[in-house]
Amino acid sequence: MSQTSPLALLSVTDKTGVVDFAKNLSQLGFTLLSTGGTAQVLREAGLEVFDAAEYAGSPEIMDGRVKTLHPKIHGGILMDRNNQRHVQEADDHKILPIDLVVVNLYQFAEKAVDQNLTLADAINFIDIGGPTMLRAAAKNYLHVTPVIDPQDYDPVISELKAGGLQNQTRISLAHKVFSHISSYDRMIASYYEGALKESTAEDLPATIDLKLQRHSLLRYGENPHQSAAFYTFGQAGDGLQNAKVLQGKELSFNNLVDVDAAVAMVADLQDYTAVTVIKHTNPCGAAASRSLSVKEVFQKAFDADSKSAFGGIVACNREIDGATAEVMSGIFLECIAAPSFSSAAKEIFARKKNLRLLEVPLLKRHTQDKALQIKSVQGGILVQDLDQVLPSNRDAWTTVSKTSAEGQGDDLAFAMTICKHVKSNAIVYVKDLTTVAVGAGQMSRIDAAQFAAQKAQEEGRTLQGSVLASDAFFPFRDTVDFAASQGVKAIIQPGGSKRDQESIDACDEHDIAMVFTGKRHFKH
Repeated sequence: MSQTSPLALLSVTDKTGVVDFAKNLSQLGFTLLSTGGTAQVLREAGLEVFDAAEYAGSPEIMDGRVKTLHPKIHGGILMDRNNQRHVQEADDHKILPIDLVVVNLYQFAEKAVDQNLTLADAINFIDIGGPTMLRAAAKNYLHVTPVIDPQDYDPVISELKAGGLQNQTRISLAHKVFSHISSYDRMIASYYEGALKESTAEDLPATIDLKLQRHSLLRYGENPHQSAAFYTFGQAGDGLQNAKVLQGKELSFNNLVDVDAAVAMVADLQDYTAVTVIKHTNPCGAAASRSLSVKEVFQKAFDADSKSAFGGIVACNREIDGATAEVMSGIFLECIAAPSFSSAAKEIFARKKNLRLLEVPLLKRHTQDKALQIKSVQGGILVQDLDQVLPSNRDAWTTVSKTSAEGQGDDLAFAMTICKHVKSNAIVYVKDLTTVAVGAGQMSRIDAAQFAAQKAQEEGRTLQGSVLASDAFFPFRDTVDFAASQGVKAIIQPGGSKRDQESIDACDEHDIAMVFTGKRHFKH
């Protein structure tokens, strides 16, 4: 190999574009140094390639576990070209300076994680030499160009042809290397931690390393003076990062928060055609049916509080058809989320250019084996299991009143499901699988009950014959007494108060059915 020409070291798992990249490098005067499969691919393409093992004077050993871990490789990458002692030592040891390191890593996610290999088998897909070379090249970015992403091949060639790589490009490529390797190491560490957890009783890990990828910049945060962006976990299969925006203005921070709340609500109601209209993460109205059309269910949800629904976010767990789109298009809505939209619906909505339409895959598969929910606080994050308990599971219910809830089970299940998604303290009144009134985020439970009733009364809706759901137990009997005064016929709540019996006694006095679920559903 010539010491006068620049030297490129290529050793890639992902062969995408590497032949064309290598051809361009060769035309630019680079000498190509390579290993194993990469060298074979390049030779088959007619390129002259030198073997890294032959250059180092050390064969690949231990089934390829050791092939580039050699001073002639790493000395060539790490040497400071401006340090005369480095240059002299390289000359003494016949080490050639390596100018370009093109490496990507063993596919641990695809080979180990996705196939759920045992740790003993997974370790065979942990890359050692690749990260070592890349880290060395990124450290010495002033003299060496590290390339880990095939998408960077064309930009690198363009700059080389234009006279050389810019300093900012070198820094950007080095940053990508350290970022990628950091994520790679975290993934492997999590795999080891998973093996440890099999022998412990801990549900949550001792450490959580988050690799968040910026999905998109947002216009601003909750308020115009706050900057914001949407970051994703990358590997998550279902979520808003995979939502397909069919039309409309770009999504804002608040839009995404509201859409998340809306789709989670209707995803818990997959046995029904369900629609909710959301404002500030709480439902203005929600409705469900096993027999009505999507149009009819939407109309019920909208009519539950049409005043508050102005500028709302709508989510439906069934396809939006043309008839439903015709009704929706006559209302000012910010966003509509559904698993799909018919061709007729798309044509109708196209008339409203600013209306955001989202196809959301989250609605197609809600239950996961294990899911964590993360919230930020000053100084850190809080982590908990996602609340995936379905309040509609009647096997867990206990009727504690003398009066039976027979015939009201569907309304009670629906009311508690909606209540699960309302900000605490939460009270929800329901009749015929439709919300009649929602009391959200009040400082006391009786306030939530009274506020919701007052709003219903102001808009001409009666609570007579409705059922009531509470996200947590009643600390006093006052909410039961108030519910009775409004004509409520059944109540569903978790139970668990020291004064539960007082609430039960109140139900018996008023001939109201009361069901305990045993599960609280606070939402802060």
